[in-house]
Amino acid sequence: MCAERRRLKVVLCWHMHQPEYRNLSTGEYQLPWTYLHALKDYVDMAGHLEAVPQARAVVNFTPVLLEQIEDYAEQASGFLRDGRPIRDPLLAQLVAPAMPTARAERLAILGACLRANEQRLIRRFGPYRRLAELARWCAEHGDMVTYLDDQFLADLLVWYHLAWLGETVRRTDVRVRRLQDKQGGYSLHDRRELLSLIAELLSGLVGRYAVLAAQGRVELSVTPYAHPIIPLLLDVHSAGEAMPDVRLPRDGYPGGEARARWQIEQGIAVFERHFGFRPAGCWPSEGAVSGPTLALLNEYGFRWTASGESVLHNSLHEPAGGPGAGREKRLYRPYRLSDEDVACFFRDDGLSDLIGFTYSDWHGDDAVANLVHHLENIAEVTTDAVVPVILDGENAWEYYPDNGYHFLSGLYERLAAHPRLQLTTFSDCLAGDPTPGRLDRLVAGSWVYGTFSTWIGDRDKNRGWDMLREAKQAFDAFAGARDVDAGRLDLARHQLAVCEGSDWFWWFGDYNPADTVTDFDRLFRMHLANLYQLLGQEPPEYLSHAFSHGTGRPERGGVMRHGQSQG
Repeated sequence: MCAERRRLKVVLCWHMHQPEYRNLSTGEYQLPWTYLHALKDYVDMAGHLEAVPQARAVVNFTPVLLEQIEDYAEQASGFLRDGRPIRDPLLAQLVAPAMPTARAERLAILGACLRANEQRLIRRFGPYRRLAELARWCAEHGDMVTYLDDQFLADLLVWYHLAWLGETVRRTDVRVRRLQDKQGGYSLHDRRELLSLIAELLSGLVGRYAVLAAQGRVELSVTPYAHPIIPLLLDVHSAGEAMPDVRLPRDGYPGGEARARWQIEQGIAVFERHFGFRPAGCWPSEGAVSGPTLALLNEYGFRWTASGESVLHNSLHEPAGGPGAGREKRLYRPYRLSDEDVACFFRDDGLSDLIGFTYSDWHGDDAVANLVHHLENIAEVTTDAVVPVILDGENAWEYYPDNGYHFLSGLYERLAAHPRLQLTTFSDCLAGDPTPGRLDRLVAGSWVYGTFSTWIGDRDKNRGWDMLREAKQAFDAFAGARDVDAGRLDLARHQLAVCEGSDWFWWFGDYNPADTVTDFDRLFRMHLANLYQLLGQEPPEYLSHAFSHGTGRPERGGVMRHGQSQG
């Protein structure tokens, strides 16, 4: 067998996602995670790929994220160009000429600027650490916040945003070096200069990935519009395939197939508007798949999709974990279900989780060497195979020194030059080896535990589904009325899609941290209330009351999300 054919194919797939943080009725952002992760993680990932010409990767963008990045870019540029208002309170405060005088508003600034990884973001920078220590003390002694002068708040805001910049920017941009060297006493001009950099990074971000895609160095894929769990929209009882004893909501979701189609169609449309072409691949929200979901993706012409290793184990009726006889032959290939053309890849959960949860505490060179060693071992026992490594493109890196700079740059360089490992994409895999296998049945599940337990089955999660179902019934009545206003119906349809997003359900449940549960409980109820307003109805009283209260800490063995590490 020739050396080329013996090269083990490796696909690094990064999933870029943030939910809809805007109040769609006002346009105001409720949480800042979209622009912060864009500045730090999405910018850095583009920089790492640009720096290694032989590197290849798959990058997935959720449409609702693309829209928010575009909106932030327009806000920042519009403010600098002609003074248009910025609709994110934290970003607006960065360039506000005067700091607020009200105690509650000043406390809000302190609280927001403390929501960062303590070890990797705050303590890394001496001036930020000192500001944060005083800010934390004042926040704990609320009356003391009035003794902080405006310069303190301005410096804290600048350092918060400096800490959230990508490492590839920090190491190359002279403006960042100047601001960091100044350490404090930042003027309004300094703050506007920082916003100018932010505007440049946000405005150019999507275009950088489009160029990488045009060069064949990145394959871009898409997710249904607002990141819903498509199998549950189609049939909530699909959760029982991997969890036979699960307690489900009282009733199913009405008209779920039509909603799933809308989410897919709108996702494709947003992707095409931003990148100018139709994607070949779809990373379904949370890797959530089922037989009917694959049939739907096949109908829309997708060539590939992907999920977690446990879904494959469940579908093959074998236990997960451990190598097992022939594991490499079974896992490291795409599969087709029955007569469907769409191929499904299944990620190597162990290797993916090493990046997501283990290597952050290692020296970068050691982590790269360890991952490459694992891949070399796989190459020894299998040929014409593909190893999918899939994880979130944002949340892991702030646990790493320097935002994962040393690990990611070393990983791309090492893999790109390796004689027996070949970085590639899912579409390129389908153009050659390995030959797809066949599945007689696909057990519905996700990349989290191989089930849907993260989004349904818990008391609070089921209550969320009941609330969503009641809102959908109100929407159906509105849509079916005579002489309904088409423009208003479109707005309501869009608002409903946001309510269908998976992120709210992820956080419901008392095993999650209280602050983050509070944020997402409030956002979910806000989106539902906005939907009722668009339908011309008074929102139900229960939307005025929190229904999920976190008390614990999330397991790091799962998949990190959004502001989790900041909360």
